[in-house]
Amino acid sequence: MSITSPNSVDVFVAGGGPAGLATAIAARRHGMSVLVADGAVPPIDKACGEGLMPDGVEALHDLGITIPQGEAQPFRGIRFVSGNKKAEAEFPRGTAYGIMVEHAEASGVLLRWQTAVTGLHPEGAWIAGDLVRARWVVGADGAQSCVRHWAGVDAQQRRNMRFAFRRHYHATPWTDFMELHWGERCQLYVTAVGPAEICVAMISDSPKLRLEDALRGFPELSARLRDAEHASSERGAITVSRRLRRVYRDCAVVVGDASGGVDAITGEGLCLAFRQAALLGKCLATNDLARYQAEHRKLIRRPALMARLMLFMGNHPRLRQRTMQVFESTPRSFAGMLAMHVGAGSTRDYVSNGIALGWQLLRT
Repeated sequence: MSITSPNSVDVFVAGGGPAGLATAIAARRHGMSVLVADGAVPPIDKACGEGLMPDGVEALHDLGITIPQGEAQPFRGIRFVSGNKKAEAEFPRGTAYGIMVEHAEASGVLLRWQTAVTGLHPEGAWIAGDLVRARWVVGADGAQSCVRHWAGVDAQQRRNMRFAFRRHYHATPWTDFMELHWGERCQLYVTAVGPAEICVAMISDSPKLRLEDALRGFPELSARLRDAEHASSERGAITVSRRLRRVYRDCAVVVGDASGGVDAITGEGLCLAFRQAALLGKCLATNDLARYQAEHRKLIRRPALMARLMLFMGNHPRLRQRTMQVFESTPRSFAGMLAMHVGAGSTRDYVSNGIALGWQLLRT
């Protein structure tokens, strides 16, 4: 279908965040006309730790997006901090970055900001009182997706909710690792997003716990930030571990957080959304949403497993400290876990590393 007006397209995307724009770019790469609408004003980001893992960078590359030199703050690995225990490892391949880059407009996507999507129609969707005729309607409108509800695909197999808050600080990064600090009530992510700016994100089970209160439980980190000026206001979001029974019905389909997701503790939300977007672009071009459903389930398995493992560590302090002791004394164990986290290595590597870690835990 060629575009005859802004109200007639192949693909209409509800939601202009990272998942929606990535889907729009993927669809354009397959020659389809695309319109994106969102009620907000750009840029629209995810209120998380803002770290893009190496597999996320690869997923962007697969969409034809490269991060220009100097426009992102690289970090070369992950560091876990729990009490007096520390473990760190470099990524097995690639470098992670601390910003998100958007290229939808340059690829020919039509964008309509501050335009609410108000419902579905057999021929497309309603936006601001106008009918947009579209062959496919994509819901990329987040964890509380209206498109998911309107399409009748919000039946869930599993759901768990936590709460995240983040703030930027004017501070010189003290490491080129992304740090995950484990506490009794929450976890804190520290990510460098510029040469003189860091982002601190807190995730917990409590909707009442705020970042400044949480920092009191992390004396070393609190001391580093004591004199740092705020570079942003505190922003909150809900992080949901969710698996849907299905992700499409008729011509409506969901992607990103709207299609389910994993806890933000993994840092894999953006990568997962980009992988889903690339897959969805192919499936829309070939009229095969059944393939999208099947492969969507496969994409979420590894991040979901890592989320369960990390949340288990978070909920069992004694086990976490024993695990940290193993990671600190045998760095290869932590490096193996990080490789699994970012999808590097084989199944055999994962199994052997798991057995070795289990044996070390039994010995401690």
